Amino acid sequence: MGLKMNKKVALITGTRKGIGRFLAERYSAAGHEVVGCSRKKAEPLENYTHFCIDVADEKSVISMFHEIKKNYGRLDILINNAGIASMNHSLLMPYDTATRIVNVNFGGTFLCCREAARLMLPQKNGRIVNFSTVAVPLKLAGEAVYAASKAAVTTLTQILAHEYGSQGITVNAVAPTPIDTDLIRAVPKNKLEELTNRMAIKRLGTFQDVSNVIDFFLKDESNFITGQVIYLGGI
Repeated sequence: MGLKMNKKVALITGTRKGIGRFLAERYSAAGHEVVGCSRKKAEPLENYTHFCIDVADEKSVISMFHEIKKNYGRLDILINNAGIASMNHSLLMPYDTATRIVNVNFGGTFLCCREAARLMLPQKNGRIVNFSTVAVPLKLAGEAVYAASKAAVTTLTQILAHEYGSQGITVNAVAPTPIDTDLIRAVPKNKLEELTNRMAIKRLGTFQDVSNVIDFFLKDESNFITGQVIYLGGI
């Protein structure tokens, strides 16, 4: 794999499949102790512990972080990958669906950032990477609630960077284009083509495109980089 990093304790949310699973495999293979979570069980990995929780449930999130502190005594990395989407015109969007998207995408990210920072503060060092999306700057029709939830993540990222910066904790975000995962498989092909045609590089993203940015944010040498959002593909 070629990834060389000092051994750290990393929490990655949404690790049952897709990009989260790819990242869990990548960083566990690099020698990190990786903790993952999702609402359902995940296949076992070496150097990996899995929690079945909903990141939008505060009690479950706090309990998971309590276990991380008890088992490892520290947390060095948080990657907030867990997220859900529903592409629909705002007039057709059920309120329950809208609430669920905001609770998971923004609420879950906020909860994990807060609890991670509490573990990182004593060591005065840590890396937090959140997930936004190119749907925010592109103002995509049919993605009002999803894009709004991720716009909130972008603002959260930038403010937390200021709140945590003096304590050696960086907070950044990666904003991918669509990637061929379950999250976009219900999106009509013509909609995906319309989106990619608005990019400077006209293709779907890959897991490696995303991990390349995350690797950069996690480097020890990136300790002066915080509050940044990198949009993939050229918006």
